[in-house]
Amino acid sequence: MADTDTQVKGNLDHFNPNDWKAVSLTYVEYPKGDFLGFILAWFSLLPFILIVSFITMILLRRDLHTAAFFAGLLVNELINIAIKHLVQESRPVRGRENLYTEYGMPSSHTQFMWFFASYFALFLLFRLYKNYSLIEDVWKYVCAGLGVLCAILVSWSRIYLGYHTMSQVLVGVLLGSILGALWFLNVHFLLTPLFPLLASSLIGEFFMLRDSTLIPHVLWFEYTCSRNEARSRQRKMSSRKSQ
Repeated sequence: MADTDTQVKGNLDHFNPNDWKAVSLTYVEYPKGDFLGFILAWFSLLPFILIVSFITMILLRRDLHTAAFFAGLLVNELINIAIKHLVQESRPVRGRENLYTEYGMPSSHTQFMWFFASYFALFLLFRLYKNYSLIEDVWKYVCAGLGVLCAILVSWSRIYLGYHTMSQVLVGVLLGSILGALWFLNVHFLLTPLFPLLASSLIGEFFMLRDSTLIPHVLWFEYTCSRNEARSRQRKMSSRKSQ
C-alpha cells in the first residue's frame, strides 16, 4: 500500500497545483453552515437529475415524444454553449477563478430548466389528454406549476451561490422559455406526423420505438393491457392444469 501511495504521489508531483481544473458543470459549493445555500446547491443539480431521468425513460420506454423532448434539451444546450463563446462574459466568482473557467452568459442551468418548464407546461396543458372535469385536470396545472417553481429555484440558486449575475440568469430565463416554446411547436406540428412512419419502419421495429400520440392516457392504457394479459395467461395456465 505504501509503495502504491508513493507511486501515485510521484505521478502527481510534476503537476502545478494551480493548474488543476474542476468539472464546474457539476461542481457546486455553498457557504459553510448556510442551510439555505445547502438546499439551493442541491437544486442546482436538478438539470443533471433530469438528464439521467430522460436517458433512463428513453432506454426503457422507447417513446418517440420523450426522445424528441430530450433532443430539444440537447439543442438548447448547444445554443447556450455557442452564445457563451460568442459573448465571452465571465462569471462573478472571486478568488475561485481556477475552478470556474467557463463563461457565464447566459446561465446554462437556468436556460436548461426554463426550456424544460416551458415545454413541459405546454405539453401538459395543450398536448396531453383533456378531461371534461376541471377537478380531474387539476393535477396537470399542479405539475406545470411545479416545473416552473423548480426552474425559479434553480435560477435563484445560481445567483445566491454566486455562479452567475442577475443579467446572466435573466437571459437564460428568456432564452430557455422561448426555445422551449418553439421546440414544442416544432415537435407538435412537424415531428409528430412523422412518428407513425418512424415507429413502423425497420429501424423503429428493430429498436422497438413507440408512438403514443393517439393514446389518451398512456399509464392507464399500459396498466389495463398488462392486467388483461396477465389474466389471460393465468386462465390459460389454469386450463392446462385442469386437463
